[in-house]
Amino acid sequence: MRYKVTFVVGLALGYVLGTRAGRERYEQLKKSARELAQNPAVRNAAETVGHTGRVYAGKAYAVVSEKVGDAVPDALAGRVRGLRDRRAGGGFEDDWGTSNT
Repeated sequence: MRYKVTFVVGLALGYVLGTRAGRERYEQLKKSARELAQNPAVRNAAETVGHTGRVYAGKAYAVVSEKVGDAVPDALAGRVRGLRDRRAGGGFEDDWGTSNT
């Protein structure tokens, strides 16, 4: 019960502060978020994280497919391009663009 009350109080406080800040503050936050997203360092970091995630997903798929005897359902393998390529025996080609690093 204590957590519910704390949540409701936090929600009410956030609403009051948000409405008092108004549209001007909202536009400032939106502008800051846009500038952050367009920052080359942030974009490179996001690209690196995405690439690393794809690499680990491919490795995890290989480990799982070895353990279950390559019985990963086609419905699952068909959802991820990298998994389809592995099934077909093709290589993994990254078509996300080049890195600025």
